Amino acid sequence: MSEQIAVRIPDDLAESLEDLVASGRFETKAEAIRSALETLVDAERRRRIGELIVQGYLRMPQGEAVLGGATLQTLHELEAEEDEAGLSW
Repeated sequence: MSEQIAVRIPDDLAESLEDLVASGRFETKAEAIRSALETLVDAERRRRIGELIVQGYLRMPQGEAVLGGATLQTLHELEAEEDEAGLSW
């Protein structure tokens, strides 16, 4: 099933859309718009997942016990290398 949606867009955006079709990037304007919407929806989904991950880490931060010895040692070594090189992020 699909839904038809009518939208008005500024002339310059309509011209850019025409250029995408004329260049062969998309077969139709509808295909270009559908692709753009899919990209937007996917980006928003990924952004939301990222927010949820951050919220989870804020609620339950990883401590030394969670990180494990090898991971913690690697982090300490990287910090030492940054200090030696005079790097600060």
